[in-house]
Amino acid sequence: MAPDIPKEQKAQVITADGVMTLKTIPVPTPGPQEILIHILYSGVCHTDLHALNNDWPLPRKTPLVGGHEGAGVVVAKGSLVASGQGVDVGDYVGIPWLNSTCHHCTFCMQAQEMLCSEAQLSGYTVDGSFQQYAVANASHVAKIPKDKGVELDAAAPILCAGLTVYTGLKQSEARPGQYVAIVGAGGGLGSLATQYAKAMGLHVIAIDGGPEKGESCKKLGAEVYVDYLKSKDLVADVKAATADGLGPHGVLLLAPMEKPFQQATGYVRSHGTVVCIGMPAGAKVSMPVFDTVVRMVQVKGSYVGNRQDMVEAIDFFLRGLVRAPVKVVGMSELGGVFDAMRENKVVGRYVLDTSR
Repeated sequence: MAPDIPKEQKAQVITADGVMTLKTIPVPTPGPQEILIHILYSGVCHTDLHALNNDWPLPRKTPLVGGHEGAGVVVAKGSLVASGQGVDVGDYVGIPWLNSTCHHCTFCMQAQEMLCSEAQLSGYTVDGSFQQYAVANASHVAKIPKDKGVELDAAAPILCAGLTVYTGLKQSEARPGQYVAIVGAGGGLGSLATQYAKAMGLHVIAIDGGPEKGESCKKLGAEVYVDYLKSKDLVADVKAATADGLGPHGVLLLAPMEKPFQQATGYVRSHGTVVCIGMPAGAKVSMPVFDTVVRMVQVKGSYVGNRQDMVEAIDFFLRGLVRAPVKVVGMSELGGVFDAMRENKVVGRYVLDTSR
């Protein structure tokens, strides 16, 4: 029996004047290739704050319902969504950052759909998951097994934070037994990156600021914590955290500030890889050319992941190898979550309960 679907719902909307407001809006109707999802929980990502602030040189939908870590239950399907697509009414699914792509460009054909020029982005170019009911493209939603006893509030952060850092670790090319430095390790992305890295057999050097974040990083599996607020020589401290003093083989830059992007090539090991993931507004990456060339340092950008990466990232979660430290709050409290982000006080991940 099809569930009852209301005509109106609550949503956090960024209005034309750039103000976020809790409003009552219509429940959307799925298009032919879309599904309608009753969103139960939605993680809050730093990207959502960038969307609110309109920080990036990327056109943003206005007005906009933000959010791209929505986990919930399928309640309706479009006319072209067949059961053979693996999505049916009653299934658990998640809404990721990539809402849809063209499927036929050179990037989509090579499983690099995150580079598709026609990609639509949840909570940025199309309405996202800060609402009680949301539409999503059936071929891009994340499948969440219903028979595994999954807690959807814990699953929500995997849909962006987990996928992003897991893909970034793959891009670092660090192998089991090697070292990876995670900058911004105490935040939502970093707390998952530490767990994925440990599960992948890597030694983790966590970099962040403050004792609370240090304690959290150690609990999640970091072997060494470097507090940038106390360090007098960050480059030397990070190198010293490796057994041979040569520095980490890979670096994941997750911090929402520019300075770490200027420091990383100074402590990464020769022939190591620096992976840029965080996107501070207006920030630039700089590095000494001579040193970068003669030490054969690689600097990469890593942007979310493809659909197979999503399957793998969720599998780590289902096996109990990763779990974001989440704090569940009501959707009406989103403004306070953004305030905590601005003050760099977020440890782990905030998740919105859309029912309150």
